[in-house]
Amino acid sequence: MTSKEAATQHAFAAIDSRANELIALSQSVLNDAEPGYREHRTAAKIDKWMLRAGLSPRTEVAITGIVVKIDTGRPGPAIAVIGELDSLIVPGHANANPETGAAHACGHHAQLGSMLGVLTAILDDSVRSALSGSVTFMAVPAEEYIELDFRESLRANGKIEFFGGKQEFIRLGEFDEIDMAMLTHTTAEGQPGVIISGAHNGMVGKTAEFRGVAAHAGAAPHLGVNALNAANIALSAVHAQRETFRDADYVRVHPIITHGGDSVSSVPSRVSMDTYIRAANIDAIIDGSRKVDRALRAGAMAVGGEVAITTTPGYMPSRYDPVLADVYRRNAEPIFGKDNVRTSGQRASSSDAGDVSLLMPTIHPWVDCATGNGHGIDYLVQDYDMAVVKAAKAMAATVIDLLANDAESAQRVLRNFRPEMTKERYLAQLRELRSEKTYTE
Repeated sequence: MTSKEAATQHAFAAIDSRANELIALSQSVLNDAEPGYREHRTAAKIDKWMLRAGLSPRTEVAITGIVVKIDTGRPGPAIAVIGELDSLIVPGHANANPETGAAHACGHHAQLGSMLGVLTAILDDSVRSALSGSVTFMAVPAEEYIELDFRESLRANGKIEFFGGKQEFIRLGEFDEIDMAMLTHTTAEGQPGVIISGAHNGMVGKTAEFRGVAAHAGAAPHLGVNALNAANIALSAVHAQRETFRDADYVRVHPIITHGGDSVSSVPSRVSMDTYIRAANIDAIIDGSRKVDRALRAGAMAVGGEVAITTTPGYMPSRYDPVLADVYRRNAEPIFGKDNVRTSGQRASSSDAGDVSLLMPTIHPWVDCATGNGHGIDYLVQDYDMAVVKAAKAMAATVIDLLANDAESAQRVLRNFRPEMTKERYLAQLRELRSEKTYTE
Protein backbone atom coordinates (compact mmCIF):
# COMPACT_ATOMS: atom_id res chain seq x y z
CA MET A 1 0.00 0.00 0.00
CA THR A 2 1.42 3.40 -0.95
CA SER A 3 1.50 6.27 1.50
CA LYS A 4 -1.24 7.96 -0.58
CA GLU A 5 -3.50 4.91 -0.31
CA ALA A 6 -2.85 4.62 3.41
CA ALA A 7 -3.57 8.32 3.91
CA THR A 8 -6.86 7.94 2.02
CA GLN A 9 -7.89 5.03 4.23
CA HIS A 10 -7.07 7.03 7.37
CA ALA A 11 -9.04 9.99 5.95
CA PHE A 12 -12.10 7.84 5.31
CA ALA A 13 -11.88 6.32 8.78
CA ALA A 14 -11.67 9.78 10.34
CA ILE A 15 -14.73 10.96 8.40
CA ASP A 16 -16.68 7.82 9.25
CA SER A 17 -15.85 8.24 12.94
CA ARG A 18 -17.64 11.60 12.97
CA ALA A 19 -20.23 11.00 10.27
CA ASN A 20 -23.19 11.30 12.61
CA GLU A 21 -21.83 14.58 14.04
CA LEU A 22 -21.25 16.01 10.57
CA ILE A 23 -24.78 15.16 9.50
CA ALA A 24 -26.20 16.52 12.75
CA LEU A 25 -24.38 19.82 12.24
CA SER A 26 -25.71 20.08 8.67
CA GLN A 27 -29.24 19.46 9.87
CA SER A 28 -28.82 21.98 12.67
CA VAL A 29 -27.89 24.60 10.06
CA LEU A 30 -30.88 23.47 7.95
CA ASN A 31 -33.21 24.21 10.85
CA ASP A 32 -31.71 27.65 11.56
CA ALA A 33 -31.28 29.16 8.10
CA GLU A 34 -29.95 32.67 7.55
CA PRO A 35 -29.55 34.62 4.29
CA GLY A 36 -26.34 36.20 3.04
CA TYR A 37 -24.27 38.52 5.25
CA ARG A 38 -26.64 37.69 8.12
CA GLU A 39 -25.32 34.17 8.88
CA HIS A 40 -24.15 34.92 12.42
CA ARG A 41 -25.62 31.84 14.14
CA THR A 42 -24.48 29.57 11.32
CA ALA A 43 -20.97 30.99 11.44
CA ALA A 44 -20.89 30.49 15.21
CA LYS A 45 -21.59 26.78 14.73
CA ILE A 46 -18.70 26.42 12.29
CA ASP A 47 -16.41 28.44 14.54
CA LYS A 48 -17.33 26.26 17.53
CA TRP A 49 -16.55 23.08 15.58
CA MET A 50 -13.13 24.40 14.57
CA LEU A 51 -12.31 25.61 18.08
CA ARG A 52 -13.15 22.19 19.49
CA ALA A 53 -10.74 20.71 16.96
CA GLY A 54 -7.98 22.83 18.51
CA LEU A 55 -7.82 25.33 15.67
CA SER A 56 -7.80 29.14 15.74
CA PRO A 57 -10.04 30.23 12.87
CA ARG A 58 -10.28 33.82 11.73
CA THR A 59 -13.85 35.04 12.00
CA GLU A 60 -15.89 37.96 10.64
CA VAL A 61 -14.15 37.80 7.26
CA ALA A 62 -16.51 39.68 4.91
CA ILE A 63 -18.88 40.12 7.88
CA THR A 64 -19.62 36.46 8.69
CA GLY A 65 -16.97 34.37 6.92
CA ILE A 66 -14.56 32.00 8.66
CA VAL A 67 -11.09 30.92 7.48
CA VAL A 68 -8.62 28.43 8.92
CA LYS A 69 -5.43 27.09 7.35
CA ILE A 70 -3.83 23.72 7.99
CA ASP A 71 -0.20 23.59 6.91
CA THR A 72 1.55 20.27 6.43
CA GLY A 73 4.92 21.81 7.26
CA ARG A 74 6.28 20.92 3.82
CA PRO A 75 6.31 23.29 0.85
CA GLY A 76 3.70 22.79 -1.81
CA PRO A 77 0.52 24.17 -3.35
CA ALA A 78 -2.34 25.63 -1.31
CA ILE A 79 -5.84 24.21 -1.76
CA ALA A 80 -9.06 25.86 -0.57
CA VAL A 81 -12.05 23.73 0.42
CA ILE A 82 -15.16 25.90 0.54
CA GLY A 83 -18.55 25.73 2.22
CA GLU A 84 -21.31 28.31 1.82
CA LEU A 85 -23.01 29.71 4.89
CA ASP A 86 -26.12 31.31 3.47
CA SER A 87 -29.65 30.29 2.60
CA LEU A 88 -32.36 31.54 0.29
CA ILE A 89 -35.62 33.15 1.36
CA VAL A 90 -38.37 30.67 0.52
CA PRO A 91 -41.45 31.08 2.74
CA GLY A 92 -43.42 27.87 2.79
CA HIS A 93 -40.40 25.57 2.79
CA ALA A 94 -40.69 22.86 5.43
CA ASN A 95 -37.60 24.16 7.23
CA ALA A 96 -38.12 27.89 6.66
CA ASN A 97 -37.54 30.31 9.49
CA PRO A 98 -41.09 31.34 10.46
CA GLU A 99 -40.09 34.99 10.90
CA THR A 100 -37.76 35.60 7.95
CA GLY A 101 -38.70 32.85 5.48
CA ALA A 102 -35.01 31.91 5.23
CA ALA A 103 -34.61 28.30 4.06
CA HIS A 104 -31.86 26.06 2.73
CA ALA A 105 -33.69 25.30 -0.50
CA CYS A 106 -30.35 24.84 -2.26
CA GLY A 107 -28.41 22.60 0.12
CA HIS A 108 -25.67 24.84 1.47
CA HIS A 109 -26.15 23.31 4.91
CA ALA A 110 -24.82 20.02 3.52
CA GLN A 111 -21.83 21.82 1.99
CA LEU A 112 -20.77 22.93 5.43
CA GLY A 113 -20.91 19.36 6.69
CA SER A 114 -18.85 18.05 3.78
CA MET A 115 -16.30 20.84 4.22
CA LEU A 116 -15.90 19.98 7.89
CA GLY A 117 -15.61 16.32 6.90
CA VAL A 118 -12.55 17.17 4.80
CA LEU A 119 -11.21 19.21 7.71
CA THR A 120 -11.66 16.20 10.00
CA ALA A 121 -9.67 14.07 7.54
CA ILE A 122 -6.80 16.52 7.10
CA LEU A 123 -6.44 16.92 10.87
CA ASP A 124 -5.54 13.22 11.13
CA ASP A 125 -1.77 12.99 11.67
CA SER A 126 -1.45 10.00 9.35
CA VAL A 127 -3.10 11.97 6.56
CA ARG A 128 -1.26 15.23 7.04
CA SER A 129 2.16 13.54 7.26
CA ALA A 130 1.70 12.18 3.72
CA LEU A 131 1.05 15.59 2.17
CA SER A 132 2.95 18.65 1.02
CA GLY A 133 1.50 22.15 0.96
CA SER A 134 -1.54 23.40 2.82
CA VAL A 135 -5.33 23.20 2.91
CA THR A 136 -7.41 26.26 3.80
CA PHE A 137 -11.03 25.86 4.83
CA MET A 138 -13.34 28.74 3.99
CA ALA A 139 -16.90 29.13 5.25
CA VAL A 140 -18.04 31.89 2.90
CA PRO A 141 -21.14 34.10 3.15
CA ALA A 142 -23.64 35.25 0.57
CA GLU A 143 -23.50 32.95 -2.43
CA GLU A 144 -27.18 33.47 -3.18
CA TYR A 145 -27.61 36.82 -4.93
CA ILE A 146 -30.68 38.05 -3.04
CA GLU A 147 -31.85 40.99 -0.89
CA LEU A 148 -30.23 43.49 -3.21
CA ASP A 149 -31.48 46.52 -1.26
CA PHE A 150 -29.97 45.16 1.96
CA ARG A 151 -26.63 44.47 0.29
CA GLU A 152 -26.69 47.91 -1.29
CA SER A 153 -27.05 49.36 2.21
CA LEU A 154 -24.03 47.33 3.34
CA ARG A 155 -22.10 48.69 0.38
CA ALA A 156 -23.18 52.28 1.10
CA ASN A 157 -21.95 51.88 4.69
CA GLY A 158 -18.57 50.56 3.56
CA LYS A 159 -19.06 47.06 4.94
CA ILE A 160 -18.79 45.34 1.55
CA GLU A 161 -18.06 46.36 -2.02
CA PHE A 162 -19.49 43.36 -3.88
CA PHE A 163 -22.67 41.44 -3.21
CA GLY A 164 -21.15 37.92 -3.41
CA GLY A 165 -19.17 36.42 -0.56
CA LYS A 166 -16.43 34.86 -2.69
CA GLN A 167 -16.09 38.15 -4.54
CA GLU A 168 -15.45 39.84 -1.21
CA PHE A 169 -12.98 37.11 -0.23
CA ILE A 170 -11.09 37.76 -3.48
CA ARG A 171 -11.14 41.52 -2.91
CA LEU A 172 -9.92 41.12 0.66
CA GLY A 173 -7.00 38.94 -0.42
CA GLU A 174 -8.22 35.65 1.05
CA PHE A 175 -7.45 33.84 -2.23
CA ASP A 176 -4.12 35.58 -2.83
CA GLU A 177 -2.10 32.62 -1.57
CA ILE A 178 -4.48 29.90 -2.75
CA ASP A 179 -3.57 27.85 -5.83
CA MET A 180 -6.78 25.87 -6.44
CA ALA A 181 -10.24 25.51 -4.95
CA MET A 182 -13.15 23.09 -4.65
CA LEU A 183 -16.61 22.78 -3.15
CA THR A 184 -19.47 20.31 -3.52
CA HIS A 185 -23.10 21.29 -4.00
CA THR A 186 -26.29 19.23 -3.81
CA THR A 187 -28.85 18.86 -6.58
CA ALA A 188 -32.08 17.02 -7.41
CA GLU A 189 -31.90 15.56 -10.90
CA GLY A 190 -33.22 12.08 -10.18
CA GLN A 191 -30.05 10.07 -10.83
CA PRO A 192 -28.21 9.48 -7.53
CA GLY A 193 -24.48 10.05 -7.87
CA VAL A 194 -22.21 12.99 -8.56
CA ILE A 195 -22.12 15.40 -11.50
CA ILE A 196 -18.90 17.11 -12.52
CA SER A 197 -20.03 20.52 -13.72
CA GLY A 198 -18.55 21.99 -16.86
CA ALA A 199 -19.61 25.62 -16.51
CA HIS A 200 -22.10 28.05 -14.99
CA ASN A 201 -23.66 31.18 -16.41
CA GLY A 202 -22.48 34.54 -15.16
CA MET A 203 -24.90 37.34 -14.35
CA VAL A 204 -25.51 40.93 -13.35
CA GLY A 205 -28.21 42.14 -11.00
CA LYS A 206 -30.47 45.03 -11.83
CA THR A 207 -32.88 47.10 -9.75
CA ALA A 208 -35.32 49.51 -11.37
CA GLU A 209 -37.49 52.05 -9.59
CA PHE A 210 -40.31 53.46 -11.71
CA ARG A 211 -41.49 56.88 -10.53
CA GLY A 212 -44.81 58.44 -11.37
CA VAL A 213 -47.27 60.83 -9.76
CA ALA A 214 -49.82 59.79 -7.13
CA ALA A 215 -53.46 60.79 -7.58
CA HIS A 216 -56.88 59.56 -6.55
CA ALA A 217 -57.35 56.35 -8.53
CA GLY A 218 -61.11 56.79 -8.78
CA ALA A 219 -61.75 60.53 -8.79
CA ALA A 220 -58.75 61.89 -10.69
CA PRO A 221 -56.53 59.21 -12.29
CA HIS A 222 -55.88 61.66 -15.14
CA LEU A 223 -53.82 63.74 -12.73
CA GLY A 224 -51.50 60.87 -11.95
CA VAL A 225 -48.67 59.07 -13.72
CA ASN A 226 -49.01 55.32 -13.16
CA ALA A 227 -45.67 53.74 -12.31
CA LEU A 228 -47.21 50.26 -12.31
CA ASN A 229 -48.29 50.73 -15.92
CA ALA A 230 -44.72 51.74 -16.71
CA ALA A 231 -43.45 48.53 -15.11
CA ASN A 232 -45.97 46.39 -17.00
CA ILE A 233 -44.96 47.93 -20.32
CA ALA A 234 -41.31 47.38 -19.40
CA LEU A 235 -41.98 43.70 -18.67
CA SER A 236 -43.60 43.28 -22.07
CA ALA A 237 -40.65 45.02 -23.69
CA VAL A 238 -38.23 42.66 -21.89
CA HIS A 239 -40.21 39.68 -23.21
CA ALA A 240 -39.96 41.11 -26.72
CA GLN A 241 -36.16 40.93 -26.46
CA ARG A 242 -36.03 37.19 -25.85
CA GLU A 243 -35.95 36.16 -29.51
CA THR A 244 -32.86 38.36 -29.96
CA PHE A 245 -30.79 36.23 -27.56
CA ARG A 246 -28.62 33.52 -29.12
CA ASP A 247 -29.23 29.98 -27.88
CA ALA A 248 -25.49 29.42 -27.54
CA ASP A 249 -25.27 32.24 -24.99
CA TYR A 250 -27.78 30.63 -22.55
CA VAL A 251 -29.30 34.05 -21.76
CA ARG A 252 -31.84 34.13 -18.93
CA VAL A 253 -33.76 37.25 -17.79
CA HIS A 254 -36.31 36.82 -15.00
CA PRO A 255 -37.66 40.04 -13.42
CA ILE A 256 -39.91 40.31 -10.39
CA ILE A 257 -41.85 43.29 -9.02
CA THR A 258 -40.77 43.84 -5.41
CA HIS A 259 -43.05 46.84 -4.71
CA GLY A 260 -46.17 47.43 -6.74
CA GLY A 261 -47.81 50.47 -5.19
CA ASP A 262 -48.91 51.79 -1.82
CA SER A 263 -52.71 51.88 -1.85
CA VAL A 264 -55.38 50.57 -4.16
CA SER A 265 -57.09 53.96 -4.08
CA SER A 266 -53.98 55.82 -5.20
CA VAL A 267 -52.34 55.81 -8.62
CA PRO A 268 -49.03 53.97 -7.99
CA SER A 269 -46.24 56.52 -7.87
CA ARG A 270 -43.40 54.12 -7.03
CA VAL A 271 -42.88 50.60 -8.32
CA SER A 272 -39.69 48.58 -7.87
CA MET A 273 -38.40 45.69 -9.91
CA ASP A 274 -35.41 43.33 -9.54
CA THR A 275 -33.97 41.11 -12.25
CA TYR A 276 -30.88 39.19 -13.24
CA ILE A 277 -29.39 38.98 -16.69
CA ARG A 278 -27.56 35.67 -16.94
CA ALA A 279 -25.43 34.39 -19.81
CA ALA A 280 -22.53 32.11 -20.60
CA ASN A 281 -20.08 34.90 -21.44
CA ILE A 282 -19.40 38.51 -20.55
CA ASP A 283 -20.28 39.92 -23.99
CA ALA A 284 -23.74 38.33 -23.85
CA ILE A 285 -24.29 39.60 -20.31
CA ILE A 286 -23.43 43.16 -21.38
CA ASP A 287 -25.61 42.90 -24.49
CA GLY A 288 -28.54 41.57 -22.47
CA SER A 289 -28.09 44.25 -19.83
CA ARG A 290 -28.29 47.01 -22.45
CA LYS A 291 -31.44 45.53 -23.99
CA VAL A 292 -33.12 45.27 -20.60
CA ASP A 293 -32.19 48.88 -19.84
CA ARG A 294 -33.86 49.94 -23.09
CA ALA A 295 -37.00 48.03 -22.16
CA LEU A 296 -37.14 49.55 -18.66
CA ARG A 297 -36.63 53.03 -20.06
CA ALA A 298 -39.30 52.48 -22.70
CA GLY A 299 -41.87 51.59 -20.05
CA ALA A 300 -41.20 54.74 -18.09
CA MET A 301 -41.19 56.97 -21.16
CA ALA A 302 -44.46 55.51 -22.44
CA VAL A 303 -46.44 56.85 -19.48
CA GLY A 304 -44.45 60.03 -18.93
CA GLY A 305 -42.68 58.83 -15.81
CA GLU A 306 -39.06 58.21 -14.96
CA VAL A 307 -36.98 55.20 -14.03
CA ALA A 308 -33.81 54.86 -11.95
CA ILE A 309 -31.79 51.78 -12.95
CA THR A 310 -28.98 50.39 -10.81
CA THR A 311 -26.87 47.59 -12.29
CA THR A 312 -24.72 45.66 -9.86
CA PRO A 313 -21.92 43.28 -10.79
CA GLY A 314 -23.13 39.74 -10.30
CA TYR A 315 -21.11 36.58 -10.90
CA MET A 316 -18.65 35.80 -13.65
CA PRO A 317 -19.19 32.94 -16.10
CA SER A 318 -17.27 29.93 -14.82
CA ARG A 319 -14.58 27.87 -16.49
CA TYR A 320 -14.09 24.87 -14.23
CA ASP A 321 -10.74 23.19 -14.72
CA PRO A 322 -10.81 19.90 -16.68
CA VAL A 323 -7.47 18.62 -15.35
CA LEU A 324 -8.52 19.13 -11.73
CA ALA A 325 -11.89 17.60 -12.62
CA ASP A 326 -10.11 14.47 -13.86
CA VAL A 327 -8.31 14.13 -10.52
CA TYR A 328 -11.64 14.47 -8.74
CA ARG A 329 -13.29 11.93 -11.05
CA ARG A 330 -10.75 9.19 -10.38
CA ASN A 331 -11.25 9.66 -6.65
CA ALA A 332 -15.04 9.97 -6.78
CA GLU A 333 -15.64 6.84 -8.86
CA PRO A 334 -14.66 4.31 -6.15
CA ILE A 335 -16.93 6.16 -3.70
CA PHE A 336 -20.04 6.74 -5.81
CA GLY A 337 -19.55 4.01 -8.40
CA LYS A 338 -18.08 4.56 -11.85
CA ASP A 339 -21.48 4.64 -13.55
CA ASN A 340 -22.72 7.23 -11.04
CA VAL A 341 -20.12 9.88 -11.85
CA ARG A 342 -21.25 11.88 -14.84
CA THR A 343 -20.46 15.19 -16.52
CA SER A 344 -22.72 18.13 -17.34
CA GLY A 345 -22.14 20.90 -19.84
CA GLN A 346 -23.26 24.51 -19.47
CA ARG A 347 -25.57 25.14 -16.52
CA ALA A 348 -27.81 28.20 -16.76
CA SER A 349 -27.62 28.84 -13.01
CA SER A 350 -24.92 31.08 -11.54
CA SER A 351 -22.42 30.86 -8.70
CA ASP A 352 -19.62 33.05 -7.41
CA ALA A 353 -17.47 29.92 -7.58
CA GLY A 354 -17.27 30.97 -11.21
CA ASP A 355 -15.40 34.09 -10.14
CA VAL A 356 -12.81 31.95 -8.37
CA SER A 357 -12.50 29.71 -11.43
CA LEU A 358 -11.22 32.60 -13.55
CA LEU A 359 -8.25 33.03 -11.24
CA MET A 360 -7.26 29.46 -10.35
CA PRO A 361 -8.15 25.82 -11.07
CA THR A 362 -11.58 25.25 -9.52
CA ILE A 363 -14.17 22.49 -9.46
CA HIS A 364 -17.81 22.58 -8.38
CA PRO A 365 -19.27 19.05 -8.46
CA TRP A 366 -22.93 18.37 -7.64
CA VAL A 367 -24.14 15.44 -5.55
CA ASP A 368 -27.54 14.26 -6.77
CA CYS A 369 -29.11 13.39 -3.42
CA ALA A 370 -32.17 15.63 -3.07
CA THR A 371 -35.75 15.86 -4.26
CA GLY A 372 -37.92 18.77 -5.35
CA ASN A 373 -37.10 21.89 -7.32
CA GLY A 374 -33.92 23.76 -6.53
CA HIS A 375 -34.77 27.06 -4.82
CA GLY A 376 -38.33 25.79 -4.38
CA ILE A 377 -40.44 25.08 -1.30
CA ASP A 378 -40.09 21.33 -1.87
CA TYR A 379 -36.30 21.07 -2.19
CA LEU A 380 -35.03 18.63 0.43
CA VAL A 381 -31.80 16.70 0.82
CA GLN A 382 -32.84 13.07 1.24
CA ASP A 383 -29.54 11.20 1.43
CA TYR A 384 -27.25 12.84 3.98
CA ASP A 385 -24.70 10.06 3.74
CA MET A 386 -24.23 11.02 0.12
CA ALA A 387 -24.57 14.79 0.60
CA VAL A 388 -22.17 15.04 3.54
CA VAL A 389 -20.13 11.88 4.11
CA LYS A 390 -19.48 10.69 0.56
CA ALA A 391 -19.05 14.27 -0.66
CA ALA A 392 -16.44 14.81 2.05
CA LYS A 393 -14.64 11.58 1.19
CA ALA A 394 -14.48 12.47 -2.52
CA MET A 395 -13.00 15.88 -1.78
CA ALA A 396 -10.63 14.52 0.88
CA ALA A 397 -9.37 11.81 -1.47
CA THR A 398 -8.88 14.47 -4.17
CA VAL A 399 -6.89 16.68 -1.80
CA ILE A 400 -4.72 13.72 -0.82
CA ASP A 401 -4.19 12.75 -4.45
CA LEU A 402 -3.16 16.32 -5.25
CA LEU A 403 -0.77 16.85 -2.33
CA ALA A 404 0.73 13.38 -1.84
CA ASN A 405 4.03 12.36 -3.45
CA ASP A 406 5.44 15.89 -3.15
CA ALA A 407 2.24 17.31 -4.62
CA GLU A 408 2.97 15.80 -8.03
CA SER A 409 -0.68 15.84 -9.19
CA ALA A 410 -1.27 19.39 -7.99
CA GLN A 411 1.81 20.61 -9.82
CA ARG A 412 0.51 18.99 -13.02
CA VAL A 413 -2.82 20.78 -12.62
CA LEU A 414 -1.07 24.11 -12.13
CA ARG A 415 1.24 23.61 -15.11
CA ASN A 416 -1.78 23.13 -17.38
CA PHE A 417 -3.80 26.07 -16.08
CA ARG A 418 -3.89 29.55 -17.59
CA PRO A 419 -5.93 32.10 -15.63
CA GLU A 420 -8.61 33.98 -17.50
CA MET A 421 -7.56 37.22 -15.82
CA THR A 422 -5.50 38.63 -13.00
CA LYS A 423 -7.08 39.58 -9.70
CA GLU A 424 -6.63 43.25 -10.59
CA ARG A 425 -8.34 42.86 -13.97
CA TYR A 426 -11.11 40.80 -12.37
CA LEU A 427 -11.87 43.49 -9.80
CA ALA A 428 -11.75 46.17 -12.49
CA GLN A 429 -14.21 44.17 -14.63
CA LEU A 430 -16.66 43.91 -11.73
CA ARG A 431 -16.45 47.65 -11.09
CA GLU A 432 -17.00 48.41 -14.77
CA LEU A 433 -20.25 46.46 -14.68
CA ARG A 434 -21.76 48.69 -12.00
CA SER A 435 -23.87 51.67 -13.08
CA GLU A 436 -26.59 53.96 -11.75
CA LYS A 437 -28.71 55.96 -14.20
CA THR A 438 -31.97 57.85 -14.02
CA TYR A 439 -33.99 58.44 -17.18
CA THR A 440 -36.61 61.18 -17.33
CA GLU A 441 -37.22 61.25 -21.07
